[in-house]
Amino acid sequence: MRLLVTGGAGYIGSHLVKLLGDIGNHTITILDNLSTGHRPAILYGDLIKADLADREKTEEIFKNGRFDAVIHFAAHIVVPESVSDPLKYYMNNTVNTTNLIRLCIKYGVGKFIFSSTAAVYGEPADGVVLETSALDPINPYGMSKLMSERVLLDTTRAFPDRFKAVILRYFNVAGADPDGKIGQSFPDATHLIKVAAQAALGKRPQVNIFGTDFPTPDGTGIRDYIHVTDLAGLHIRALEHLNNGGNSDIFNCGYGHGYSVREVLDAMKRVSGVDFKVVEGPRRPGDPAKLIANNAKVRRAWNWEPAYDSLEFICRTALDWEKKRTY
Repeated sequence: MRLLVTGGAGYIGSHLVKLLGDIGNHTITILDNLSTGHRPAILYGDLIKADLADREKTEEIFKNGRFDAVIHFAAHIVVPESVSDPLKYYMNNTVNTTNLIRLCIKYGVGKFIFSSTAAVYGEPADGVVLETSALDPINPYGMSKLMSERVLLDTTRAFPDRFKAVILRYFNVAGADPDGKIGQSFPDATHLIKVAAQAALGKRPQVNIFGTDFPTPDGTGIRDYIHVTDLAGLHIRALEHLNNGGNSDIFNCGYGHGYSVREVLDAMKRVSGVDFKVVEGPRRPGDPAKLIANNAKVRRAWNWEPAYDSLEFICRTALDWEKKRTY
């Protein structure tokens, strides 16, 4: 297939590009502005450095590419920043995605895989969500993704014979390529496991816990952590699903169980052998107490079994990558 991967130089996108390249039978074009992505993370395919906000350039890429499918990662993802600068998130995450969908219709690209987020669920009462659970984002990041989901679904309904999409709702993505070739490389990342790995290696003075008074067993937030390679593999499954005539659909991407912030930090301390400094502080705006995927649908539909469902393995791959990271 001829594939366009937006944000393919970023954390999750680069891991998918690696899997696609290892398969070896696809033509991969990567569109990335390199604001948070990195050229060395691209192990396969051709990079076009461009911004989705540049509509003329993006349309030129579609004119020349004759793509069979778009896999759309490019987005802003920092929840607290979305609260302080919501327009940045709506313009990039929603407006640019809408234009991307428009170009798919205009240029006959019939398959679309969208990176969405568990943030669309907001703060569910019991913290465990199905794909059919209520959608009530509590921050602009989640709302910007939910609005994009709606545009995408409405478009699939308007063009049912020409355009199909799979929406993947990510939970907390962590870890690094088990081969050690790529990983999470954005130096100011807010991902807990990366931050903990940096603290263990002395690259950060401490790890901050944002909130110790949540209604959870140890007072810290609980999240469902999925290894980045397992998540990348779900995009391959989504592509196969569409290629086999599957209908447009939505899937939770998580392991179905969670860990608290304290449990994650304890795991990183065990893996690294370093008792790094931890500082407790108040909650951040927009953070739910608990968010875990019910992943029965994706397991059933695609006979999916995760390969790396181990908090210590996730921490170890993140730490190993951080030790060798050069960009």
